[in-house]
Amino acid sequence: MWWGVAAALLANTLYSLGFVLEKRALTALPQVSIRQPARLLRLVLGSPLWIGGSLSLAAGFGAQLVVYRTLPIAAAQGIFVSGLVLLVLLSARLLGEETSGRERYALGAILAALLMVVLSLREGSETVSRAAPYPLILLVCVPSLGAGVWLYNSAERRTRHRHRLPTTGVEYGVAVGLLYGVSSLAIKGVSSYLTTSAIGGSLLNLLRSPYPYLLLFTGAFGLVMSQAALQRCRASLIVPVCTTVTCLYTAVLGTLSFGEALPEDPLRLALRVAGTALAIAVLLSMPRHDPPAQSPQPPIGAKELTPP
Repeated sequence: MWWGVAAALLANTLYSLGFVLEKRALTALPQVSIRQPARLLRLVLGSPLWIGGSLSLAAGFGAQLVVYRTLPIAAAQGIFVSGLVLLVLLSARLLGEETSGRERYALGAILAALLMVVLSLREGSETVSRAAPYPLILLVCVPSLGAGVWLYNSAERRTRHRHRLPTTGVEYGVAVGLLYGVSSLAIKGVSSYLTTSAIGGSLLNLLRSPYPYLLLFTGAFGLVMSQAALQRCRASLIVPVCTTVTCLYTAVLGTLSFGEALPEDPLRLALRVAGTALAIAVLLSMPRHDPPAQSPQPPIGAKELTPP
């Protein structure tokens, strides 16, 4: 179990560093759009900083495979979400981003909510499942992918309105979080096929499962969608929203899909349910628009010029 905890903390560091490096690279690139995916890929692949960030994310993916082999889904998500604190610190240090007081309270509430989920766990009583029925996985994942793509396109349409308010990226974060939630379930499924014996048979069984194809879909669409969203919005807000949605999605639907039982103790069950409800409530209450930029005030005593 301790190997799983160490791997989860390592994945947190790699994911946070990867997102911040990609965001910093994107700020120096021309504006990208999901309607021009080939141009987007050409631009980002020409940035060494972006490539470094993507390699960090890929290493985090490898660490996540180890986590799902050793920890229950709900416990893993509780540790993953602790990376939000590191992400905010890195964003402030490397990107110069500032969060509002309301957003800092919201992040604190999200951490408190997911801490409640962690406290609902008991060492030795949590089982690590290895399999889930394929029809159930598809029933959970396919509508989620459709909802994520629809929500992202809806946010994109609103950004094209001339008199829109500057968006904070909450809708983008929810949309990408749904895709990454499906990806997280697929990673959990892939981890069940990792073995040191009968590698050929395990690989064949993996290719017969829906998991590699879910990873391909979420990888392709998630890459394009997340890069466009990161360029337009603050990483210190969009990544925590995305992470929260991904963790809650994986903890709730992953636990049910892979048959990892909920706590039988009433107190632990109440902590898990209340923590999930609080995180969702905070997410829904977060501001969806940045305040408009204040125009500079004229110096005291200056005469206001009016057109003739």
